[in-house]
Amino acid sequence: MTTFVLVPGLVSDDRVWRCLKPVLSEFGDIIDADITGHDSITDMAKATLETATEDLVVFGHSLGGRVAMEMARIEPERVRGLVLANTGHHPRRPGEEVRRQELVDLGKRSMHDLAAVWLPPMLDAARNDDQTLLQDLIQMVTSTTAKVHERQIKALLDRPDAARTIGNYQGPVLLMTGAQDQWSPVEQHREIEALVTYVELAIIQNAGHFMPVEQPTAVAESVSLWLDQREFLWR
Repeated sequence: MTTFVLVPGLVSDDRVWRCLKPVLSEFGDIIDADITGHDSITDMAKATLETATEDLVVFGHSLGGRVAMEMARIEPERVRGLVLANTGHHPRRPGEEVRRQELVDLGKRSMHDLAAVWLPPMLDAARNDDQTLLQDLIQMVTSTTAKVHERQIKALLDRPDAARTIGNYQGPVLLMTGAQDQWSPVEQHREIEALVTYVELAIIQNAGHFMPVEQPTAVAESVSLWLDQREFLWR
């Protein structure tokens, strides 16, 4: 039986992928990955691979997408499929560390202040007045420590170039992003799409970088359809 591994992103937890629990439970077992204890993407990937012995379909959001791709590089025979949401494939960009360090310093002063600055640009602008959504995400960020945030930022700054990894992967890939994602935009996912052999790209309307939380029904429907058409992943 295939196990589904759900990997969250930066200062995130299992609520990012909770929309998929009812869908995936019909197909196999589910593991919520914990990537809070490591400061490298490779170590995150290795630790997550050790949580199961079965074949895997790995779902990764943002930073979690990079962890998922690294898992596929390390054990391509076990990672039978990938669902990569709101993610990227480039190595560190020039000057990126400056802005990242500003956020690390802000988080050390107050994770609530970090959430207040960092979260709104991550959402579809039309959702910035959705207090239920915002409070849910603020609670998620503030339940994470500044130390975890700093570790995960280090992992992102030291990230490998994932273009070759995903280009070599021969399993099926579902790419997903929000039409209004300004952090990991549609064009970036089209670049990844061009690298992958067996790939489908789903663009979810009225969603930003936290697409699985902003549009849970649309995300669940896209994943369910993708799995229905690929029984070999879970039979």
